[in-house]
Amino acid sequence: MSSLTGLLYGGLVVYLGGWYLGRWTGNFSLLLFVLTIVTFGYWLAERFVFAPRRLVAARNLEEQDAVRRQNLARQGIAKIDGDVAEAKQAVLAQPWWLDWTAGLFPVILIVFLLRSFLFEPFKIPSGSMIPTLLVGDLILVNKYHYGVRLPVINKKIIANHDPQRGDVMVFRYPKDTSIDYIKRVVGVPGDEVSYRNQQLFINGQPAPTSQLPDFFNEETLRVEKQFVEKLGNVEHRILVDRGRQLYLPVNETFPLRENCRYSAEGVTCKVPPGHYFMMGDNRDNSMDSRFWGFVPDENIVGKAFFVWMNFGDLKRIGSFQ
Repeated sequence: MSSLTGLLYGGLVVYLGGWYLGRWTGNFSLLLFVLTIVTFGYWLAERFVFAPRRLVAARNLEEQDAVRRQNLARQGIAKIDGDVAEAKQAVLAQPWWLDWTAGLFPVILIVFLLRSFLFEPFKIPSGSMIPTLLVGDLILVNKYHYGVRLPVINKKIIANHDPQRGDVMVFRYPKDTSIDYIKRVVGVPGDEVSYRNQQLFINGQPAPTSQLPDFFNEETLRVEKQFVEKLGNVEHRILVDRGRQLYLPVNETFPLRENCRYSAEGVTCKVPPGHYFMMGDNRDNSMDSRFWGFVPDENIVGKAFFVWMNFGDLKRIGSFQ
């Protein structure tokens, strides 16, 4: 078993190393699920096989020591060398391969359950959500707000709230579901969403905005126009670069592409049932639904709601909209 455990740990190191070096794409949810199953198997084996064997061996050792002492006592030898307690402790001790598998099962199980059904941490990798979220923000995502989903396959088994306009949502990128994206919900099923001339329209009505002082974007080292935009009951900040106009992919294909119309002014899309239209708050520096289409409900991961750490700026810690 020690050799098998060594091989398993070797495989884990190779998998994590290749993932870190970019040789292949890792799936942390799947990895955590596999680790939970494997360590659970070791935990069962320890509880029902290996631990009972060690207890039997320890009792046999005590019985042998008792017989030995009785035999020596009959011969008139009262002083006997050797401490059976130390030998018994050595027999009962878990070997390393059980300590590093069965011993870790409760911790891995708790992490798996918390991450799968309650909260999952993410790191913001790009500037598409500036100024709401900055590069390097470590955020928490509520996994049950939009319903309870089975881990790995992400199938919803218990419904909860539906995504609302203005929510900041983490989802699986439709073109590569191994990648997680974070954007803001701007269109829900049935909405007609337009983004024309750097202005957002929902069902023909412009989203209410009011201008704020200019924002210095540390990612681009540029001063950009900053606004407060209101979507539903949510007020949030956005950036608009008046000197830059995104070139939308007029000829891009994606599922339900027929629901979108592109023009020189921008794009208009009718959000189909069970799908959502997502945009970044950094409107002119965000690859979002304008480029790759709608997010289906089965791709939803959870609702982002809290920055729990930013090592470059501790003032970032707190909730956001």
